[in-house]
Amino acid sequence: MGKRAAILAGLFVAAIAVAVGLYLFQPWRIFTTSTVTEDIPSAAPLPVPSQEPTAEPSAPAASATPDAPAGPDAPAGPAAPRELATGQLISHEHASSGTVRILELADGSRILRLEGLDTSDGPDLKVWLSDAPVIEGLAGWHVFDDGAYLDLGALKANKGDQNYEIPAAAVLGDYTSVSIWCARFAVSFAAAELKT
Repeated sequence: MGKRAAILAGLFVAAIAVAVGLYLFQPWRIFTTSTVTEDIPSAAPLPVPSQEPTAEPSAPAASATPDAPAGPDAPAGPAAPRELATGQLISHEHASSGTVRILELADGSRILRLEGLDTSDGPDLKVWLSDAPVIEGLAGWHVFDDGAYLDLGALKANKGDQNYEIPAAAVLGDYTSVSIWCARFAVSFAAAELKT
């Protein structure tokens, strides 16, 4: 009876170990993928200054054509976003590629944009702004939590074009890099040095 109890206890402990391992490592994510394709957010059009009416009669308005320049009273379209910094992702623990851009929208808000992202799926992936240097190879895998970093939230998908809001209070000059960070194992999947 004692031998049977020991075997059952051993099987129970092994089942617990397998369950914990599956929870932590989530090995099925090697085979899963997701894609998010977001446009660059548009901000509200900039206001057009009002003009005082003139006493002189005006000529009849010509109909607008695609080739005709917009008049002074034409509504302004959304201002194009201004690029503040950019960088190319390099692979760390997982093969990765894509472009990182920090954009300022017409309303003054800022976003971090991942374009053409292609990396592996994984547990607890985050997008971080960091003050860490981007180092190629194994030496660069674990540096991003050594100094200052700003967590912009969970990675939306492992492929595609994605936007992440940057808090208004964040001082961009404090951060020199971006990491796709696996918080569960404290390792960088990919990183990019930001250049202005």
